[in-house]
Amino acid sequence: MNKKMVTMFALVGACVGLSACATTGDVDALRSRVDALESGVSAAKSDAAAARATANDAVNTANQAMDKANEANARSIDTETKIDRMFKRAMHK
Repeated sequence: MNKKMVTMFALVGACVGLSACATTGDVDALRSRVDALESGVSAAKSDAAAARATANDAVNTANQAMDKANEANARSIDTETKIDRMFKRAMHK
């Protein structure tokens, strides 16, 4: 190798070495950001679980309401049929 290539390799090595170094402060800052993100993810998971539980409760309530509405509709139809029969009997007399 000639002197020019050795100098080039030394310069590239120095640049790579200096640019790749991270200080302890940088690492600590990165750790604190990661911790904050993990905390945020945990909070989001907790909120999602609470929302899922609330949605399930709402679905159950809606299903109960639908059942009662269907039952009331069936009673209404039965009552209407009975009144209609009574009316027809009264008209035949």
